[in-house]
Amino acid sequence: MPLPIRVLLLSAALLLAACAGTEAPKSPPPSQLPPMPHPADNPPTAAKLALGKQLFADPRLSGSGRTACQSCHYREFGWADTKALSRRDDGNLNARHTPTLYNVGYQTAWYWDGRATTLDAQILAAWRAQTGADPAKATAIINAVPGYRSQFVAVWGGEATPETIVKTLAAFFRSFVSTDSPWDRHEAGQRNAVSQAAVEGQALFAGKGRCVACHAPPYYGNSTFFNIGLEHGKANPDPGRFNVTKNEADRGAFKTPTLRSVAISGPYFHDGSGITLKDAVRYMAGGGHPDPNKSAVLQPTGLTEAEIDKIVAFLESLTSTEPWQQPTLP
Repeated sequence: MPLPIRVLLLSAALLLAACAGTEAPKSPPPSQLPPMPHPADNPPTAAKLALGKQLFADPRLSGSGRTACQSCHYREFGWADTKALSRRDDGNLNARHTPTLYNVGYQTAWYWDGRATTLDAQILAAWRAQTGADPAKATAIINAVPGYRSQFVAVWGGEATPETIVKTLAAFFRSFVSTDSPWDRHEAGQRNAVSQAAVEGQALFAGKGRCVACHAPPYYGNSTFFNIGLEHGKANPDPGRFNVTKNEADRGAFKTPTLRSVAISGPYFHDGSGITLKDAVRYMAGGGHPDPNKSAVLQPTGLTEAEIDKIVAFLESLTSTEPWQQPTLP
């Protein structure tokens, strides 16, 4: 069964348990991620991924020639950035925090509100809005670079087009998999891979904290949407998922982010209001702000500060350590 379906089914079961007032299971399935699914018309190849890596880091794709995809997504920051709100190519602030690109290929809805229904659609929209590009003009610039033109001919059989640029980036983004973390190694039998605090934190994460109701392994997040009260009391609250569905039940709801490598991708939440990981865990453990549309699954857990520290230790153990080398641009 494909991962998104398995995760959704497990999350639904955990959500029902949480809403019924029962504890979530204390032994969730192992964290091992399955193979990344790829569209039949866009299989990954070494040459395509190398090309995608260059495009990811190249500001020539942007309207100003100064902004690359990488301008908001850094490996050392969990493929996010350190800003509550990043700036677009035109200098204006975004309304929401930069989401991680980790495990983006496993998702079934993109953006915090899920308005993009394919990864390709999300990339094209960000290319236009975030980097301020006219895709046709940017493609002409790429084709004028001999080193790019030859690669596109080798990978796609012809010069670059906006579609093949998007597909190349999508294939590259699917390679951003946060796996082989200390916790993955612990579950594989390497018992010295994590601390005792992390082991106890995982038990709290799955039990008393009820975190798995929304953050079930192996992805530790999914393409479902919850209102956790963050917009409560704001002068101009962000409607979130409501903007997509026009369903009042979705007002103030945002997508559940992955918690893999979350320890290096702060600040947290869609508005970047969680400064530290402990701040974010403490907020969730406390049941969030009393928004009238707040999801029923989010309730005070009674976790102590010491227990919150242990959950943080567990989340830190979900950090992967794959290397990153900056590409040389043609």
